[in-house]
Amino acid sequence: MYGYASGLPAFLAYFILGLILYAVFAFVYAAITPHKEFALIREGNIAGVTAFAGTVLGFSLPLASAAANSVSIVDFVIWAVIGAIAQLLAFFAASAMMPGLADRITKGEVAAGVWGAGVALAVGILNAACMTY
Repeated sequence: MYGYASGLPAFLAYFILGLILYAVFAFVYAAITPHKEFALIREGNIAGVTAFAGTVLGFSLPLASAAANSVSIVDFVIWAVIGAIAQLLAFFAASAMMPGLADRITKGEVAAGVWGAGVALAVGILNAACMTY
């Protein structure tokens, strides 16, 4: 039975750190973007929820890839930071392609939220695939 549980400490370290990285990413992302994601979610703004959920899912893909492919906790954190930066750049790229994106999300335009989520997911998929070194 001991052999089955020998990986538990590593699992817990990566899992707990992953949850912490999710939280840090969510708060940093919400602080950097011009619209207030948490307020929009509390108000029931579907565009805001969609965009933010896509961003978190977009971040989860490289985070999962980094956990699966990293050689240490430090390596995991470095690649998670790279994934977070890619998601921030994805938001600004989506904003450049759809002017006024943040305002449109704030106004509840679902198409804008779906656009932001789609770009975040596309970048997350590519980012995760590139981390399979």
